[in-house]
Amino acid sequence: MNKKISNIKNLNIRELIELCSDIRATIIEQVSKNGGHLSSNLGVVELSVVLHHLFDIKENPLIFDVSHQCYAHKILTNRNLENLRQFNGISGYTEPNESEYDFFIAGHSSTSISLATGVAKAFSLNKKDAIPIAIIGDGAMGCGLAYEALNELGDRKYPSIIILNDNKMSISKPIGAVSRFLSKSLSSPIYQKFKKGVEAMLEYLPEGARYTAKRFEDGFKLITPAGMFFEELGLEYIGPIDGHNIADLITALNLAKSLKKPVLLHIQTIKGYGYEYSLNDEGSWHGVGAFDIKTGKSLSSSKKPSATAIFSDILDELASKNEKIVGLSAAMPSGTGIDKLIAKYPNRFYDVGIAEAHAVTSMAAMSKCGFMPVVAIYSTFLQRAYDSLIHDCAILNLNMVFALDRAGIVGNDGKTHQGAFDISYISCIPNFKICAPTNAKSFKLLLEYATSKVGLIAIRYPRGSFALDESYEPSLKTHFIKNVNSNISFLGFGEGVAKALAVSEEINANVIDLVFAKPLDKEFLLNLAKSSKEWHIFSESAKIGGLNSIISSFLKEYDLDIKLISYEYEDEFITHGNTNEVMQSLGLDAKSIINKIKGNK
Repeated sequence: MNKKISNIKNLNIRELIELCSDIRATIIEQVSKNGGHLSSNLGVVELSVVLHHLFDIKENPLIFDVSHQCYAHKILTNRNLENLRQFNGISGYTEPNESEYDFFIAGHSSTSISLATGVAKAFSLNKKDAIPIAIIGDGAMGCGLAYEALNELGDRKYPSIIILNDNKMSISKPIGAVSRFLSKSLSSPIYQKFKKGVEAMLEYLPEGARYTAKRFEDGFKLITPAGMFFEELGLEYIGPIDGHNIADLITALNLAKSLKKPVLLHIQTIKGYGYEYSLNDEGSWHGVGAFDIKTGKSLSSSKKPSATAIFSDILDELASKNEKIVGLSAAMPSGTGIDKLIAKYPNRFYDVGIAEAHAVTSMAAMSKCGFMPVVAIYSTFLQRAYDSLIHDCAILNLNMVFALDRAGIVGNDGKTHQGAFDISYISCIPNFKICAPTNAKSFKLLLEYATSKVGLIAIRYPRGSFALDESYEPSLKTHFIKNVNSNISFLGFGEGVAKALAVSEEINANVIDLVFAKPLDKEFLLNLAKSSKEWHIFSESAKIGGLNSIISSFLKEYDLDIKLISYEYEDEFITHGNTNEVMQSLGLDAKSIINKIKGNK
């Protein structure tokens, strides 16, 4: 395989097909050992090979959207997947610090066309004869950022290639070669998706606007090319193309390159292509742990329920008793556990696609109409809706719950996905409360409280299982979990409580569950300050703006002479790898903290 890769520019069709087979086998083998994104990567092997066959990727940057589908690209740029997503190994996403062939960092959706537009501008100013190539999935095309970029790109006419990787299972069978460049069927998936979008929009528009939109839709029906929507935006449209046909891809990409204009190349691929268990995957093989290649069965031995599963069960129970509870996810229904509720209550729970700002703002409106919305979203993805949090939710002090999954270290997905910043970016917003459960019992108590219309409340919880067992009884108030009347107190928040307890096995200290980071239980802390003069903060969050900042402000407000030490994340982006190894590298595992405390005595 390595010989073929080094000579990829000169390979014929047969040899390129053989190379694809070798790469696909390598991806399956390595992901089966270390876990990772499987089905999405298997779907773009042919595309990746053809792009490297035709283009100098150093000169013509390849810009992946999200970039979890970059494994073939990494193999083609001489990177070994044996340490994929492992600590000190290669990232599961594009990473410019790892290779000059990775143009930009990516991990969040719908940025690729904006990046390509920026590169195209730079090339124009520098008079550089090169072209940016963006690869974006059809799911990512539901995000407004993609259309903001298309709007400018089509107007400015910068030479660029936007590859729309359409891997939806409802796609009709591709046809022909050159004839499919300008398909004229109104049954094309692009047209049908557009038509459904217009129809949905019509239901919510006022009468005057509805009439205009309807006339637009009717006019659209008179124009047959499936790509006319993109052509009206100012892009040349080529497609649809079979994304697994090497010869067709070569023909289409050579044409796109020769046009010297912004081109949208629409390819149709199959997720999980080439592996029987992931073929036509609808989600279960998107991101996987280690598995047996022959059987497709997971090798995970964990029997504890995840925090996500616990959340899903509790919300299901609450929703069955309260018809005003509604909720949604932004393209992560299974990842957040909302899929179970969507299936059971399809009129009350939704997946809105990759549209975080829309998700938040639409639920704000439902709150204003008397419902009790629960927005289930990863901590890292809520960043994409920050203005909506302030402008659409907090100013009106609405009743809403934000269930922040994957708070803290997420392990192998690395710096673009770490849930480090939610406390920092939410705590400064007026009217918001922030809390964290420690086990299933406390999660139920907090979610019951949060859905009783107490204003805006964010509940943050970890990826995987809770570290604390169920023997500890929960409370809505800050409380002692261990009180030894020590001058030293460990203030734990969320998963930090279990770590504080572990450290207290070696250090004589009180252990406290804060429960809420905002508002603080000031009465409890003022009483604590009378007998305990050294406080240690345990929280899976950024130190700047996190619990350290919140409690420091409290101490200054009351002029309290307390020695404050925080075991939160320093001012840096945290790398990928096994969570325990990452914690050790940060010096934030229990053993390292014990050594720090003993070393300071």
